[in-house]
Amino acid sequence: MVPIPDSFDLIIVGSGGSGMAAAIEAATAGAKVLILEKAPEIGGATARSVGTYSTSSTPHQKRAGIEDSPERHYADMDLVNANAKYPDNLGLRRLLTFGAPDTFRWLTELGIEFIGPNIEPPQTRPRMHNVIPSSAAFPYYLGRKCEALGVTTRCNAQVTDLIFNDGRVAGVSVRMTDGETESYRANHGVILTSGDFAASPEYRARFFDQAVVNSVAAYPLATGDGLRIAERHGARIVNGDYAAFYIPRLRFIPPSQPNWVMRLPPSRIVARMIRWGTALMPAAIMRPFVMKFITTILGPEQNLFKAGAAMVNASGKLLPVELKSPAKHLALDPSNSGFIILDGRIADQFEAWPNFISTAPGVAHAYISDYRAARKDVFHEAQSLDALARRIGIDPAALGEAVAEHNHTATEPLARPPFIALGPVRGYVSITEGGLAVTDDLHVLGSDDKPIPGLFAAGSAGQGGVLLDGHGHHLAWAFVSGRQAARTAMQSGPSLSAAG
Repeated sequence: MVPIPDSFDLIIVGSGGSGMAAAIEAATAGAKVLILEKAPEIGGATARSVGTYSTSSTPHQKRAGIEDSPERHYADMDLVNANAKYPDNLGLRRLLTFGAPDTFRWLTELGIEFIGPNIEPPQTRPRMHNVIPSSAAFPYYLGRKCEALGVTTRCNAQVTDLIFNDGRVAGVSVRMTDGETESYRANHGVILTSGDFAASPEYRARFFDQAVVNSVAAYPLATGDGLRIAERHGARIVNGDYAAFYIPRLRFIPPSQPNWVMRLPPSRIVARMIRWGTALMPAAIMRPFVMKFITTILGPEQNLFKAGAAMVNASGKLLPVELKSPAKHLALDPSNSGFIILDGRIADQFEAWPNFISTAPGVAHAYISDYRAARKDVFHEAQSLDALARRIGIDPAALGEAVAEHNHTATEPLARPPFIALGPVRGYVSITEGGLAVTDDLHVLGSDDKPIPGLFAAGSAGQGGVLLDGHGHHLAWAFVSGRQAARTAMQSGPSLSAAG
């Protein structure tokens, strides 16, 4: 292993989108930067995201003849966040909406390709851009840029605490996977970009009800490490109990192996071929490609239950379904695993708009036939309930009893073959909104609401009360805030040469 010096200008905790954006911004300014990542590889939750980025004033909008501006985007956030019932951090909203266009161009200059824009009501302009071929493009291109700039990245390295010198954050303590501990000095300070707390049972229990506590984290390493460390030194979490997207969410279990679409190399050539195909090829040719993505990443919508589908747990017991939160009772079940049961009548309805199983807003909708073709691991079909039960590993008598119980109160019974089971499905937590309280330029605030010298935060760790409802705002915030945190950090502390 190449020896790593113990002194840097800037230390960044986490290698997701915000962390790598911060590293590139600081290294471009001449800083010596260290990224510490507890996972075996870079990318964090960003690499597993749907990959939507919402912004105004893009070349994509211009080509589509769309007139838009950061001012209009800022104003539209009132519409997007109307149901939040939480106060927004307007300073951070301005940072997001006014910084997103330049950061979008910056990402494309690094080699990342997007398609769009797509409209997502209640926004008044199409602003949602989708990365292609997948969110793996983010760590691929940002990682290459970090390497080119000489950023030092160390994986399997978990930051356990901050080191202070004369009241200022001056470094970090790190635990390696072999149990060894190390420490590194940071002349300009430390940026926490360690993500949210979706995978922390302790934090979930602190802020949410039992259904959320029992749920599965979409990204299992989002354990709130940076938040916990910062709280230890007087920082506080804002909006810990808020969920922009209701949680838990119903999702299909991921495939045991990535499909060929998810394995596509995130090169610019592949991305441009996809963008060209999306724009010019007949929908019938591109649809199978798009469905491989949608049926892998996304989960079922409430419409299935509105139409009369039932939900059973892993043993075949009928579960209640609340339309406001279909996954709630599934997550409360000890197994947190089950199946959605429907019959031929419902299946026929879910073959065309407006009845879809899943949707990537503005991109495409997935119907019964799409899941039958693209997710054979979660699509099970039989001509009788007994045969369906055996296919999904449930006692036929238990499934028959559950469907009879469901039919007793249903408007229309599940009675017409073929019978279909979608699943296993589980209750998941994709993201939590609680982030550290920060200044408008992303200094972390201490117990006296004054900046903790040398400590900064970005991404979910530094969300600071800004409301990010609507697709594409979390990802935009990650990159915009990461760059801004680096600028702020580099303006504090000694000169760059002090680290040399």
